[in-house]
Amino acid sequence: MAKKLAIIASKGTLDWAYPPFILASTAAALDYEVQIFFTFYGLTLLKKELDAKISPLGNPAMPMPVPMPNLVQMLPGMESMATMMMKQKMKDKGVASLEELRSLCQEADVKVIACQMTVDLFDFKKEDFIDGIEFGGAATFFEFASEADVSLFI
Repeated sequence: MAKKLAIIASKGTLDWAYPPFILASTAAALDYEVQIFFTFYGLTLLKKELDAKISPLGNPAMPMPVPMPNLVQMLPGMESMATMMMKQKMKDKGVASLEELRSLCQEADVKVIACQMTVDLFDFKKEDFIDGIEFGGAATFFEFASEADVSLFI
């Protein structure tokens, strides 16, 4: 019987988007049965138009080319610049894009559940999301998570 990995993805920024997809695809490659429950801001990672950004503000561990005070980090355009720099660094290092990792998870039969309550809360429409996902509530996920060998909240 396959081991099971249950992940709750609750963040939608670029730096928080990678862990659920990397861990899920790796576990699937190791023959785990995997489910990811996307809720609140993590739900945006399932939208057709993926636009995850990263902010240097309030992220003191983020390596910057030069030390930058918080005042500078909050200037208009800094989030876009940090996002562009991070995406370029990932590309230069051969790190897969979020879209590629998301597709890899789907190809590996990772079950992806979009939180229906969050869909309703933010007035999203089902057609806003990629194909091949399931919509359900917490109970849908708990059924699987209660039997999981590993459960992660990201």
